[in-house]
Amino acid sequence: MASGSVQLEGENDHMKKHFHRVITGMAAVGVTLSIGIAAVPASAEGEYKVLVVGQTLGFRHSHIDDTTNAVIALGQANGFTVDVWDSRQPALTLTSTPFTTAESLAQYETIIFASPVDATNNLDPNRPRLLNNAELAAFQAYIRSGGGYVGLHAATDSMHTVPWYSELTGGSARFRNHPAQQTATMRVESPTHPSTVMLPTEWVRFDEWYNFTTNPREDVHVLITLDESTYNPGSGAMGADHPISWCHNFEGGRSWYEAAGHTDVSWSDPLFLSHILAGIEWTAGKVTGGGDCVTFGEVGGIVEARAGESVKNAKLGGDLTAYLETAEAAADAGDHASAVHTLTQAEAKAHGIQDATLVAKIGDLIEWQEGLVAAE
Repeated sequence: MASGSVQLEGENDHMKKHFHRVITGMAAVGVTLSIGIAAVPASAEGEYKVLVVGQTLGFRHSHIDDTTNAVIALGQANGFTVDVWDSRQPALTLTSTPFTTAESLAQYETIIFASPVDATNNLDPNRPRLLNNAELAAFQAYIRSGGGYVGLHAATDSMHTVPWYSELTGGSARFRNHPAQQTATMRVESPTHPSTVMLPTEWVRFDEWYNFTTNPREDVHVLITLDESTYNPGSGAMGADHPISWCHNFEGGRSWYEAAGHTDVSWSDPLFLSHILAGIEWTAGKVTGGGDCVTFGEVGGIVEARAGESVKNAKLGGDLTAYLETAEAAADAGDHASAVHTLTQAEAKAHGIQDATLVAKIGDLIEWQEGLVAAE
């Protein structure tokens, strides 16, 4: 892996190109929305296909229709087609559930859950949920085969009785409650990810701000946090560390979540839509960068699995674990330069285990931390 100024220059070039492409695409979206194309199902052939799930069995957010139309417009401007599963949008929806088999779902590079609330938050195991057992099994196999998942707003308020889904959305963080809609400051924590490179460091927005049942940080790559000092978070306040957008690599698939987007006007905001577009593209495997949502825990899990294979790997695994713990502590303390230094040592040590995935994932950690050094 390249290092130093050459690597960072290349990374910055990548960010500039991605940012230019997103803004160009958003200009096209603005045109299509203005002439009403959003009311027409996507039909033109694109480079790939995505699925929008807006089906609800409980409270229905008004933004679902706006979200669906915005994603269709994004697809028309950026090279993908869109299928819709949502009986409340009869002009757009598929005639039956697309969650039949993993093979059927494989036609989609990513699946977007647009606030599909199903009223399972009472935890009644007998209450019908968004996906029944057969549909859930198909979805699980799809993710485990490398599929993508985008969770939008109340995607964390669905299938409360399915622990696996809570892990997919991120760190088992479920929607708890929200205060009145108000203006708040979002702070970009991972500025080199493709879905955040276009955002200001401090992003002031009016929206409905979710409090979660738990902080997902230990299991996800946090992209954006909420500054609770800039608004009234209400009874469910999470405190100084309040993640609001995150991503992670999960069971072979890619998961990306953004809790904002309750307001209908969010779905005609070019900056918000460029953020969403890049989340779609990252989960679809069309863009990369910023460490690709790797976490220290993810890399540690690979090390642990390989360490049990031989005496040699056990020794190397112990050394790698020590390096990772030291690097994570430095990163948590904000000393990203030290984290990069320690991870570079870990990367060299990892070659001894002869696992290309492990080496690449440590490289992702280095890229993430180098990006944070450059942003300081």
